[in-house]
Amino acid sequence: MGKLQNKVVLVTGGTTGIGLAAARLFAAEGAKVTVTGTNPRSVEAARKELEGIAEVVVSDAGSSADIQALAGRFAAEGTGVDVLFLNAGVAKFGPITSLDEAAFDDSFRINVRGPWLYIKHFAPLLRRGGAIVVNSSINNQLGMPGSSAYAASKAALRSIVRVAAAELSESGIRVNAVSPGPIETPLHDKLGFPASFAQALIAQIPMRRFGTADEVAKAALFLASDDASYMTGEEIVLDGGMTRV
Repeated sequence: MGKLQNKVVLVTGGTTGIGLAAARLFAAEGAKVTVTGTNPRSVEAARKELEGIAEVVVSDAGSSADIQALAGRFAAEGTGVDVLFLNAGVAKFGPITSLDEAAFDDSFRINVRGPWLYIKHFAPLLRRGGAIVVNSSINNQLGMPGSSAYAASKAALRSIVRVAAAELSESGIRVNAVSPGPIETPLHDKLGFPASFAQALIAQIPMRRFGTADEVAKAALFLASDDASYMTGEEIVLDGGMTRV
């Protein structure tokens, strides 16, 4: 029996990177998995890769209408939900003096408002013993130059995890976070940082490497499963020791 045997799981932003790795792992552990995405290219690629493993749904992780529609779909199916992995996010970087307001607003729309709406609309569908796992970041506690919008959004998200954990405890629902450091994902590649920046980051990591999407997925699986049955409001940091030693 897998750790998520017969569990109904939704992974947001599940067509690439950490979300895709989590979808594969959760399905391998016996879950019925649905993933969301918006980019047509990654959605199509994920549908091919996850064929027979997970369902891929086009849904904007920052859209109230899309989130409510998805919740309505699960409600209509009447199966309930056991696990939410709120993984979707964006990373907009630049100095405060030059970062445009649209980048700031988009960061909060997807990284904060979206997860808040998912919890709002899906909490009533979560069965007792269910779990919400939120993908935050070590930037929620760092003052890294250029990360003001991203760091603030992830700090807000970390705060929501604590409040949601308190509010949903009576319903038997646990809420926890994974907070990765530098991870080898398509998102990191899209940011276009020079090789020198990556090397500077690696120099700050005691393990001297970036993490992998599979390593974050394994931590998310732990929090989603009964292995973490006495954990709520907690945060698992995966950064190779960057903020810990």
